[in-house]
Amino acid sequence: MVFAGLLSLAGCMQARIEESRELPTRIVGDEGIVVLAKPQVEGVGTEDGFMDCVGDNLAGGARGLRVLGNDEFVDAMFPWFEPGTAPARPEAVSTLLSQPGVSERIAASGVRYVVWLDGDTRRTDGGGSLACGAAPGAAGCIGFGWWEKEADYEATIWDLQQAKSAGSVGTNVTGTSAIIGAVVPLPFIARVQGTACNRLAGQLRHFFTGEDLESKGAAPPDHTR
Repeated sequence: MVFAGLLSLAGCMQARIEESRELPTRIVGDEGIVVLAKPQVEGVGTEDGFMDCVGDNLAGGARGLRVLGNDEFVDAMFPWFEPGTAPARPEAVSTLLSQPGVSERIAASGVRYVVWLDGDTRRTDGGGSLACGAAPGAAGCIGFGWWEKEADYEATIWDLQQAKSAGSVGTNVTGTSAIIGAVVPLPFIARVQGTACNRLAGQLRHFFTGEDLESKGAAPPDHTR
């Protein structure tokens, strides 16, 4: 009964997305975005692969946004956005811009918004037993193994021009994967990290294009003033 229940969940996922907006935003002209890992006092920061995935999703498609590579931006701004020297609060950007040459470097990069990513993908549960072996003329696996993963990420958006937090977007995706050993192993994989990337990037695109404001009937911001 337990086996049947887990098998029915294998490859299935549950996902949610959350958004909190503090400022109206809409990318105009050549305004750009950079996706960076939020500096960590302890532990490991967001995976490079996940940051690249979010950036590629934002830049791709017919309505792709201008996304500057994170390494390119950090190198151009050295040392101001290194993990040990990056501003901890958006209000600190005003102090940063007062440093000689910093505002000129940011203007040259074209970056208007910084997306700080925080979170990770981790295994939360698992069980079962799968054994594989080989003999002359035969090979195979028998048994059943399963595991559950959770991808939990939050993107905090800073407006460098106004030196304020524009809001945040978060996503949480859980899924159960399994491998059945029936001579040839049959995998049923829940790709939680890829799903989290797609959902987070999709919501960020709405955030930066102002589509979420339009859906709520709010007036788009006027950056021409």
